[in-house]
Amino acid sequence: MHRLKQINMVLIGTTHPGNIGASARALKVMGLSRLSLVNPETHPSPEARARASGADDVLSEAVMSDTLDKAIHDAQWVFGTSSRSRGMDIPMLNMRQAAKKMIEAAANGDQVAMLFGKERYGLTNEEMQRCHFLVKYPANPDYPSLNLAAAVQLAAYELRMQAKMTNDDGDSANYESHDNNRCNHEKMSGFYQHLFETMSDLDFLNSANYASMTEKFRMMFNRMGVEKHEMDMLRGFLSAINKKLKK
Repeated sequence: MHRLKQINMVLIGTTHPGNIGASARALKVMGLSRLSLVNPETHPSPEARARASGADDVLSEAVMSDTLDKAIHDAQWVFGTSSRSRGMDIPMLNMRQAAKKMIEAAANGDQVAMLFGKERYGLTNEEMQRCHFLVKYPANPDYPSLNLAAAVQLAAYELRMQAKMTNDDGDSANYESHDNNRCNHEKMSGFYQHLFETMSDLDFLNSANYASMTEKFRMMFNRMGVEKHEMDMLRGFLSAINKKLKK
């Protein structure tokens, strides 16, 4: 299915290599093929190959990155799995709702990333700040712990079902291409660096408020969904401020 090719499943700091192989198998079974690995503890490994069980192509083509920002540089939309928001102002969806939004974004020509944190504690606060939406599985509240590969399998299933409901039959001749105007993660990261440096030069940011203020600004712009021409205006405005400061 064509839209599924635009969805990148990102495993961060995976500790058990078997989970990587089982995740590759889960993706291939449901027609997904993009897998990214951010600083896995062990990769490649015989255990991962064994657990992939025929999904060697997905496993061997997995993209390795040393930072999360590199892994999701091309994504216009980032979803992160988490059982709670930890007080961050990030919309929370269930997996079915998230799958609908992901497939809709892919239909508009956008690239999508879905993040899975370390097995023991999930996404860190810093990793969550990269997300436009958080995804919560409706697990048993008395025992909500879900194996990483199982979480990937459930996500892949919901994505496939949503793609089928939107009549994505995989025929590229019937696939309607759209202009891609939303800024991707790489452009947003460059903007945040420029913004926070300028705010620090103005003494608006300092060591006491840096963490809380930068988080709030990231959340605000993530909700806005900045387009490319809007980014040009924002960066131009910051550059004008920088020139005034130098004078």
